[in-house]
Amino acid sequence: MVRGKVEMKRIENATSRQVTFSKRRNGVMKKAYELSVLCDAQVALIIFSHKGRLFQFSSSCMQKTIERYREYTKETLININTFEVEQQMEKLKEETANIAKKIEILELSKRKLLGQGVGSCSINELQEIDNQLERSLKIIRARKSQVFKDEIQRLKERERQMLEENARLSEKCGRVRPAALESAQLKEKETSCSRVAMETDLNIGLPDIGWW
Repeated sequence: MVRGKVEMKRIENATSRQVTFSKRRNGVMKKAYELSVLCDAQVALIIFSHKGRLFQFSSSCMQKTIERYREYTKETLININTFEVEQQMEKLKEETANIAKKIEILELSKRKLLGQGVGSCSINELQEIDNQLERSLKIIRARKSQVFKDEIQRLKERERQMLEENARLSEKCGRVRPAALESAQLKEKETSCSRVAMETDLNIGLPDIGWW
Protein backbone atom coordinates (compact mmCIF):
# COMPACT_ATOMS: atom_id res chain seq x y z
CA MET A 1 0.00 0.00 0.00
CA VAL A 2 1.43 3.33 -1.08
CA ARG A 3 0.86 6.17 1.30
CA GLY A 4 -0.01 9.54 -0.13
CA LYS A 5 2.06 12.64 0.53
CA VAL A 6 1.00 14.30 3.77
CA GLU A 7 0.53 18.06 3.47
CA MET A 8 2.29 20.05 6.17
CA LYS A 9 0.55 23.10 7.57
CA ARG A 10 0.53 25.25 10.69
CA ILE A 11 -1.25 23.90 13.75
CA GLU A 12 -4.02 26.37 14.53
CA ASN A 13 -4.62 25.38 18.16
CA ALA A 14 -2.10 27.20 20.38
CA THR A 15 -1.91 24.44 23.04
CA SER A 16 -1.43 21.66 20.51
CA ARG A 17 1.13 23.79 18.68
CA GLN A 18 3.15 24.31 21.90
CA VAL A 19 3.05 20.61 22.80
CA THR A 20 4.16 19.62 19.30
CA PHE A 21 6.96 22.21 19.39
CA SER A 22 8.32 20.84 22.67
CA LYS A 23 8.24 17.23 21.45
CA ARG A 24 9.79 17.97 18.04
CA ARG A 25 12.40 20.28 19.55
CA ASN A 26 13.56 17.62 21.99
CA GLY A 27 13.60 15.08 19.17
CA VAL A 28 15.70 17.32 16.91
CA MET A 29 18.20 18.05 19.69
CA LYS A 30 18.46 14.33 20.49
CA LYS A 31 19.16 13.55 16.83
CA ALA A 32 21.77 16.32 16.70
CA TYR A 33 23.50 14.89 19.77
CA GLU A 34 23.43 11.37 18.35
CA LEU A 35 24.84 12.60 15.04
CA SER A 36 27.73 14.38 16.76
CA VAL A 37 28.59 11.35 18.86
CA LEU A 38 28.09 8.56 16.35
CA CYS A 39 29.74 10.34 13.40
CA ASP A 40 32.20 12.56 15.25
CA ALA A 41 30.62 15.57 13.55
CA GLN A 42 30.65 19.16 14.68
CA VAL A 43 26.99 20.01 15.10
CA ALA A 44 25.37 23.29 16.13
CA LEU A 45 21.61 23.72 16.40
CA ILE A 46 19.78 27.00 17.04
CA ILE A 47 16.02 27.23 17.51
CA PHE A 48 13.83 30.24 18.26
CA SER A 49 10.26 29.64 19.39
CA HIS A 50 7.38 31.73 18.11
CA LYS A 51 7.69 33.80 21.29
CA GLY A 52 11.37 34.46 20.61
CA ARG A 53 12.81 32.04 23.17
CA LEU A 54 16.19 30.58 22.26
CA PHE A 55 17.01 26.87 22.30
CA GLN A 56 20.42 25.65 21.20
CA PHE A 57 22.73 22.66 21.11
CA SER A 58 26.38 22.47 20.12
CA SER A 59 28.75 19.53 20.20
CA SER A 60 31.56 22.03 20.86
CA CYS A 61 31.83 25.79 21.45
CA MET A 62 28.85 27.43 19.74
CA GLN A 63 30.78 30.63 19.01
CA LYS A 64 33.62 28.74 17.33
CA THR A 65 31.15 26.76 15.26
CA ILE A 66 29.43 29.97 14.14
CA GLU A 67 32.78 31.55 13.24
CA ARG A 68 33.72 28.48 11.29
CA TYR A 69 30.38 28.66 9.46
CA ARG A 70 30.95 32.33 8.63
CA GLU A 71 34.41 31.65 7.27
CA TYR A 72 33.09 28.80 5.17
CA THR A 73 30.21 30.82 3.74
CA LYS A 74 32.61 33.71 3.02
CA GLU A 75 34.94 31.43 1.09
CA THR A 76 31.99 29.86 -0.69
CA LEU A 77 30.67 33.27 -1.72
CA ILE A 78 34.13 34.31 -2.91
CA ASN A 79 34.45 31.12 -4.93
CA ILE A 80 30.98 31.61 -6.38
CA ASN A 81 31.70 35.24 -7.26
CA THR A 82 35.06 34.30 -8.76
CA PHE A 83 33.43 31.59 -10.82
CA GLU A 84 30.71 33.98 -12.00
CA VAL A 85 33.31 36.61 -12.90
CA GLU A 86 35.33 34.04 -14.84
CA GLN A 87 32.22 32.91 -16.69
CA GLN A 88 31.34 36.51 -17.48
CA MET A 89 34.88 37.19 -18.74
CA GLU A 90 34.77 34.12 -20.97
CA LYS A 91 31.42 35.26 -22.34
CA LEU A 92 32.76 38.76 -23.02
CA LYS A 93 35.83 37.34 -24.73
CA GLU A 94 33.64 35.21 -26.97
CA GLU A 95 31.39 38.18 -27.82
CA THR A 96 34.45 40.33 -28.52
CA ALA A 97 35.87 37.69 -30.86
CA ASN A 98 32.53 37.44 -32.71
CA ILE A 99 32.31 41.22 -33.07
CA ALA A 100 35.91 41.40 -34.34
CA LYS A 101 35.11 38.71 -36.90
CA LYS A 102 32.00 40.58 -38.07
CA ILE A 103 34.02 43.80 -38.36
CA GLU A 104 36.63 42.01 -40.44
CA ILE A 105 33.93 40.67 -42.77
CA LEU A 106 32.39 44.14 -43.10
CA GLU A 107 35.78 45.72 -43.83
CA LEU A 108 36.45 43.12 -46.53
CA SER A 109 33.03 43.72 -48.05
CA LYS A 110 33.62 47.48 -47.96
CA ARG A 111 36.95 47.13 -49.79
CA LYS A 112 35.34 44.97 -52.45
CA LEU A 113 32.55 47.52 -52.95
CA LEU A 114 35.25 50.16 -53.44
CA GLY A 115 36.83 47.99 -56.11
CA GLN A 116 39.76 46.88 -53.96
CA GLY A 117 40.88 43.27 -53.68
CA VAL A 118 38.45 41.96 -56.31
CA GLY A 119 41.18 40.19 -58.27
CA SER A 120 40.59 36.93 -56.40
CA CYS A 121 36.79 37.11 -56.57
CA SER A 122 34.83 34.53 -58.51
CA ILE A 123 32.11 35.28 -61.04
CA ASN A 124 29.42 34.75 -58.43
CA GLU A 125 31.15 37.07 -55.96
CA LEU A 126 31.57 39.76 -58.62
CA GLN A 127 27.91 39.40 -59.58
CA GLU A 128 26.90 39.77 -55.93
CA ILE A 129 29.06 42.90 -55.61
CA ASP A 130 27.45 44.30 -58.77
CA ASN A 131 23.98 43.61 -57.35
CA GLN A 132 24.89 45.32 -54.09
CA LEU A 133 26.15 48.37 -55.97
CA GLU A 134 22.93 48.52 -57.99
CA ARG A 135 20.85 48.35 -54.82
CA SER A 136 22.98 51.05 -53.23
CA LEU A 137 22.61 53.29 -56.29
CA LYS A 138 18.84 52.87 -56.24
CA ILE A 139 18.73 53.87 -52.59
CA ILE A 140 21.02 56.86 -53.18
CA ARG A 141 19.02 58.04 -56.21
CA ALA A 142 15.75 57.69 -54.34
CA ARG A 143 17.16 59.72 -51.46
CA LYS A 144 18.52 62.35 -53.86
CA SER A 145 15.13 62.65 -55.55
CA GLN A 146 13.43 63.03 -52.17
CA VAL A 147 15.88 65.76 -51.14
CA PHE A 148 15.16 67.64 -54.40
CA LYS A 149 11.41 67.32 -53.85
CA ASP A 150 11.73 68.59 -50.29
CA GLU A 151 13.84 71.54 -51.46
CA ILE A 152 11.36 72.42 -54.24
CA GLN A 153 8.51 72.25 -51.75
CA ARG A 154 10.42 74.52 -49.37
CA LEU A 155 11.09 77.07 -52.16
CA LYS A 156 7.42 76.99 -53.22
CA GLU A 157 6.38 77.63 -49.65
CA ARG A 158 8.87 80.50 -49.46
CA GLU A 159 7.51 81.92 -52.73
CA ARG A 160 3.96 81.73 -51.40
CA GLN A 161 4.95 83.57 -48.25
CA MET A 162 6.72 86.29 -50.25
CA LEU A 163 3.69 86.72 -52.52
CA GLU A 164 1.43 87.07 -49.52
CA GLU A 165 3.82 89.59 -47.98
CA ASN A 166 3.95 91.54 -51.30
CA ALA A 167 0.17 91.58 -51.52
CA ARG A 168 -0.08 92.78 -47.93
CA LEU A 169 2.41 95.59 -48.57
CA SER A 170 0.65 96.59 -51.80
CA GLU A 171 -2.66 96.76 -49.99
CA LYS A 172 -1.09 98.86 -47.25
CA CYS A 173 0.45 101.26 -49.84
CA GLY A 174 -2.90 101.50 -51.62
CA ARG A 175 -4.54 102.79 -48.44
CA VAL A 176 -1.82 105.40 -47.80
CA ARG A 177 -1.47 106.74 -51.41
CA PRO A 178 -4.88 108.62 -51.74
CA ALA A 179 -4.17 110.77 -48.67
CA ALA A 180 -0.69 111.61 -49.90
CA LEU A 181 -2.02 112.37 -53.39
CA GLU A 182 -4.72 114.67 -51.98
CA SER A 183 -2.10 116.56 -49.94
CA ALA A 184 0.11 116.99 -53.01
CA GLN A 185 -2.83 118.27 -55.13
CA LEU A 186 -3.79 120.79 -52.45
CA LYS A 187 -0.24 122.08 -52.26
CA GLU A 188 -0.08 122.45 -56.06
CA LYS A 189 -3.36 124.41 -56.04
CA GLU A 190 -2.06 126.81 -53.41
CA THR A 191 1.10 127.38 -55.47
CA SER A 192 -0.98 128.16 -58.59
CA CYS A 193 -3.10 130.70 -56.71
CA SER A 194 -0.01 132.50 -55.43
CA ARG A 195 1.42 132.66 -58.95
CA VAL A 196 -1.82 134.21 -60.30
CA ALA A 197 -1.84 136.81 -57.52
CA MET A 198 1.69 137.85 -58.35
CA GLU A 199 0.90 138.20 -62.05
CA THR A 200 -2.21 140.42 -61.44
CA ASP A 201 -0.46 142.83 -59.06
CA LEU A 202 -0.48 146.10 -61.30
CA ASN A 203 1.10 149.49 -60.43
CA ILE A 204 -1.21 152.51 -61.04
CA GLY A 205 0.42 155.91 -61.94
CA LEU A 206 3.43 157.19 -63.85
CA PRO A 207 6.59 155.27 -63.65
CA ASP A 208 9.32 156.67 -61.52
CA ILE A 209 11.79 157.89 -64.19
CA GLY A 210 14.10 159.65 -61.82
CA TRP A 211 15.33 162.48 -64.14
CA TRP A 212 12.97 165.24 -62.95
